[in-house]
Amino acid sequence: MSGATVAVVIATVPSAVELRAMLDAERRTGRTVGFVPTMGALHAGHASLVRAASAADVVVVSVFVNPLQFAPSEDLAAYPRSLDADVAVAAESGASIVFAPDEQEMYPGGRDSVLTTVAVPALAATMEGASRPTHFAGVCTVVAKLLNVVGPCTAYFGEKDFQQLAVIRRMVADLSFPVEVIGCPTLREPDGLALSSRNVYLSAEERAVAPVLQRALRAGAEAVAGGQRGADEVRSLMASIIEAAPLGALDYVEVADPTSLEALSVLTGPCRLFGAVRFGRTRLIDNVAAVPGGVR
Repeated sequence: MSGATVAVVIATVPSAVELRAMLDAERRTGRTVGFVPTMGALHAGHASLVRAASAADVVVVSVFVNPLQFAPSEDLAAYPRSLDADVAVAAESGASIVFAPDEQEMYPGGRDSVLTTVAVPALAATMEGASRPTHFAGVCTVVAKLLNVVGPCTAYFGEKDFQQLAVIRRMVADLSFPVEVIGCPTLREPDGLALSSRNVYLSAEERAVAPVLQRALRAGAEAVAGGQRGADEVRSLMASIIEAAPLGALDYVEVADPTSLEALSVLTGPCRLFGAVRFGRTRLIDNVAAVPGGVR
């Protein structure tokens, strides 16, 4: 009989103590752990991360809607929650364990009782950090907690949230977590729209226009590849494409160093192009790599 074997989730675990004990037991037998942290509402992009993590012997997917990364103005209660569906996607993609803690498990005294936070200000102050000032401290804090629970592992994150990926990589390195962080390519719809849990909030009209963000970033990358060395000119090009489309409201476009995330002025090497656009109540982000013509 040929064909891939569909893995079955062997446990849905709500307890950090129980998960830590399970994974420590696995590692004692020489087995490796792959970890995919999520906020649930799993889609094909998450499934691709789980498949990548299947290079390890045991694959853990966490499902936790983290209140620390939501500002008071953001609707935490409206974030989609579908644990049964998430477990099914994780299982079909090769997960071994789903860690599904509730808020009390992660923050025993409640979110307002958390006195210790983790931050990487140098990488988190711009772009998403400028638009959502408390966001990355919430992300880093919960990821640090999750990595402490999971223990030595290889952790997989999508490149769609490239700034988040860079921030977490630096946090892991600076704090000496026994973790290897792997970034995985963004999965897209046929029209180029990056897969995101937030896409379900788009109206039909907004969904039809939303790929303009990807088109703008691609146009910027093509300009860079074609010899444009002025970052401001690339920013202006991307912004003009987005602003010419109906329904969308430009939040930002940026041309930055892919490691330091510093905004660039002259493009002499590989860079990353970023953008964020609001369509009604839905805010979408995306990014692409760019390399100046003649540079390898």
